[in-house]
Amino acid sequence: MPGEAFRRVFWDIITEAGTPSVTRARPGGVSVSNSGVAVVIEDDADIRSLISQVLEQAGFAVHAASSGIEGIELVQQHQPVVTTLDVSMPGIDGFETAKRIRAVSDTYIVMLTARADEIDTLQGLQAGADDYVTKPFRPRELRARIEAMMRRPRVMASATVTPIEAAPSAVAAAAAAAAASTAATDEDEGWYEHRGLRLHPEMRISTVDGTDVDLTRSEFDILADLMSSGRRVVGKDELALMLRGERYARGNEFVSEHDVRAIEVHIANLRRKLGESAANPRWIETIRGVGYRLTSA
Repeated sequence: MPGEAFRRVFWDIITEAGTPSVTRARPGGVSVSNSGVAVVIEDDADIRSLISQVLEQAGFAVHAASSGIEGIELVQQHQPVVTTLDVSMPGIDGFETAKRIRAVSDTYIVMLTARADEIDTLQGLQAGADDYVTKPFRPRELRARIEAMMRRPRVMASATVTPIEAAPSAVAAAAAAAAASTAATDEDEGWYEHRGLRLHPEMRISTVDGTDVDLTRSEFDILADLMSSGRRVVGKDELALMLRGERYARGNEFVSEHDVRAIEVHIANLRRKLGESAANPRWIETIRGVGYRLTSA
């Protein structure tokens, strides 16, 4: 568990005077201030209280849990917008907790841990976490990462099915056929396509050879960015800033080794789900020392 120094870092900002500023969301996202409910899952009572205060200052109604099982119950009960999750907990750990939460909720998950090994980052992202923050960290960093996540869309589009209650007349059938033709034209708009891979950014749908591919938000956003860029090389730093919502920011564009490593992990997970290898890629080509781009058609 983090020591007294970590707690002092938290109190540095908690005791600062003034009211947190309101951050406006981009279209399709959610602002942190007045954004609803958050769940904090942390077995250390002091750290749990401190994180809760940070989120409350950001406008959340916070529910806190000291174990994974209790945290999962709170997520199911309150359907939070964001959940912070400690990795090292008694009973089920943070990785297993994240998997179970992801099965029942689309909440943003930020994993918090004192363990900074690459394998832990990999496990956290594979478990369904949206971000992974190592302790000790300043509360400003936690809030900034949450703000960046919430500027990205979190709701996937769903189709509405209308049952047919009776056989249509010839006139109705003709009208239905015309409508279907128009709908098909509309549905073809907005898609990116490359060698059997299709992606629609607004509907948040991705398919390979007609089969749906289940991607996390970060994986989907990275793939959408690469497909929209075509053969232009997209750097790892650029992808990291895109995920943080800071690509076009000025003066706050630092990208850490952790951020770069997270992009590499996301790409590895993305390739695994798409069913391609880095050595012989069908879709995503690695440009050593720079980043990634789509393979040639």
